[in-house]
Amino acid sequence: MIASPEKHYMAPAAYLEWEAQQELRYEYAEGEAYAMTGGTIPHNAIAINLIAALRNHVRGGPCRVLGSDAKVAITEQGPFFYPDVLVTCDERDRRAIKFVQFPCLVVEVLSQTTEAYDRGAKFRQYRRLESLREYALISSDQMSVDIFRLNEHSKWELTPYSAGDTIQLTSVDFEFPGDLLYEEVELPT
Repeated sequence: MIASPEKHYMAPAAYLEWEAQQELRYEYAEGEAYAMTGGTIPHNAIAINLIAALRNHVRGGPCRVLGSDAKVAITEQGPFFYPDVLVTCDERDRRAIKFVQFPCLVVEVLSQTTEAYDRGAKFRQYRRLESLREYALISSDQMSVDIFRLNEHSKWELTPYSAGDTIQLTSVDFEFPGDLLYEEVELPT
C-alpha cells in the first residue's frame, strides 16, 4: 500500500462513494485512502496459481474464492483492504456487492514494500474479523509461505512452509504441494 499524495480525512461513506469512481483501487484506514500500486509478474502469477487451485477445490460448495479486486471490510465503517486472495464461506457474503465482511481465509502475496505492513498493522486489523481462521503470507522473492491459524484457544499460531512442503489450509480443508504456488514463476535471483 502506497500513500496517496493528497492526504485528508475522509469519512467511510465518502470513501466508498469516492473510490467507486476511481480508476485505481484504494485501501482505507484511519480516515485516509491509499492507492494500491501494481504488483510484479511473479506476485500476480502466485496469486493466480492459488486462486485456480482453491477454485477447483471449493467448486460446488458454499465457499467462494475472490481475487485482488474484492474488498474486505473489517467493519462497515472500515478499514477496507484488498487482499490478493480471499475465501468466504458465509452466506451473508453471497449477496455482497461492495465488500466482503466474513472471510475465513485471507492471503497476501508479499513484496518488499508491503511485507512489514502486511505482517504487522494489516494483520492486526484482519484479526478483528470474527470469521477469519487463517491468514497466509506468500513470498514473491523465494519459496516461502507463512500461515497464521487461529487455534482452539483463540490464539494465532504460525506455521511456516518452504520448498517441497505440503501446504495445509485448514479453514477450507485443502492440502496442496507448495511448489504449485510457484509453478511457472520466475523468482528473482
